[in-house]
Amino acid sequence: MTTASSTTTDEAPHPATAQPAPGRWSPLRPLVLRLHFYAGVFVAPFLLVAAVTGLLYAASFQAEELLYADELTVPEAGGAKLPVSEQVAAAREAHPEGTVSAVRPSPADDATTRVMLSGVAGVDPAHTLAVFVDPYTAEVRGALEQYGSTGALPLRTWIDEFHRDLHLGQTGRLYSEFAASWLWVIAGGGLVLWFSRRRARRKVRGTSGRRRTLGLHGATGAWIAAGLVFLSATGLTWSTYAGANVEKLRVSLGQTTPTVSSAAAGGEHAGHGAAAGAGGDAAHGVGLDKVLAAARAEGLGDPVEIVPPADASTAYVVRQVQRSWPEKQDSVAVDPATGEVTDVLRFADYPVLAKLTRWGIDLHTGNLFGLVNQLALMALALALVLLIVWGYRMWWQRGRGSSFGRPIPRGAWQQVPAYLLVPLLACVAVLGYFVPLLGIPLAAFLAADVVLGEIAYRRGRRTYASGPAARR
Repeated sequence: MTTASSTTTDEAPHPATAQPAPGRWSPLRPLVLRLHFYAGVFVAPFLLVAAVTGLLYAASFQAEELLYADELTVPEAGGAKLPVSEQVAAAREAHPEGTVSAVRPSPADDATTRVMLSGVAGVDPAHTLAVFVDPYTAEVRGALEQYGSTGALPLRTWIDEFHRDLHLGQTGRLYSEFAASWLWVIAGGGLVLWFSRRRARRKVRGTSGRRRTLGLHGATGAWIAAGLVFLSATGLTWSTYAGANVEKLRVSLGQTTPTVSSAAAGGEHAGHGAAAGAGGDAAHGVGLDKVLAAARAEGLGDPVEIVPPADASTAYVVRQVQRSWPEKQDSVAVDPATGEVTDVLRFADYPVLAKLTRWGIDLHTGNLFGLVNQLALMALALALVLLIVWGYRMWWQRGRGSSFGRPIPRGAWQQVPAYLLVPLLACVAVLGYFVPLLGIPLAAFLAADVVLGEIAYRRGRRTYASGPAARR
């Protein structure tokens, strides 16, 4: 299904049986078979890395809670929590460097408050330094580098960046986009091949050798194909090239993710009040406690994040940051001079595609349904690893177990009638434009296939995708 090799049957001859009448779509099967084989062979190494690192990332949530338990939790919960402003003051006393970029008040009885500092020497500019404060005693429990809106700490950040770009920066992101661009193609092709086989040929029990490997490969792939297509589609939404095209489409449809207006209501006069407390400690104007109280009055429950004004003309922004179901993504803007709410944005008012994008990303990253989500992702990643191993094993067994077997014969596209080939090429062209790391490699493969076919023809050794091997 999603792996490195073809889903053809074993090479041993079978007793002659009556072949079913060819269907309208049967000429496409050799083409799908060849595409599935070659795409699997060349893309599987990238998918293997993505699967292993994805499995590790799904497990990192629980590992993070154990590894950073001292920073994330308080030794003794109970009593009244101190005002947020006092907790921030304690964090600033311990870490006066940088500026306060956001504050996440303790979301649970046993959880610490996070004070995020930006511009700290030695911390990646794209990250913040999270200072963890006991909300009952204002004791600073520690400080760790943090990344992203989910508050990933060093372990999860390292795994996340490895999964996303192999720690190679923007260039490394091409690997993950390449894998995501081809994953749905390989999965869909394998699904077509598996269900186009006669039911009696799909069984695993009682088989051996290459046929058993094919049965395991095909049956497992059929079960998880929908999950693999989902991971591919959601992974592409924040990729470099395909992601940019998705964003353009959303903009053209008016389906972008909205943001709360952070402009202060009072203009210049509001700016004077806001600037009074400026100095990198987040105590602008009316202060954090009144701002948080105003957000609570608008119904923003924990967990929330308070973002101080960027300058004298902007407001505080308080937003919910719960990514688990049901999601809490409401946000408000609060005037720093008066403490009044100047704008409210509800997640319920998001455009449909903005909601689907949010849910899709959170499901892809294991946030939406918590531990159940993470276990499902780990199972899916492990199944993908097995598919790749079985795929390469089938290729080996195709060579009689002593070497990799011969590839699927070329020329399959020549067997496809024009009424199917022309619309198929049009669809491929459109997909290749919107998903460049699918279109460019596919065009290169087709060009190489044509050139090699011409060379073989001139040498009198051209072969075509016909006969039993192409039908299976």
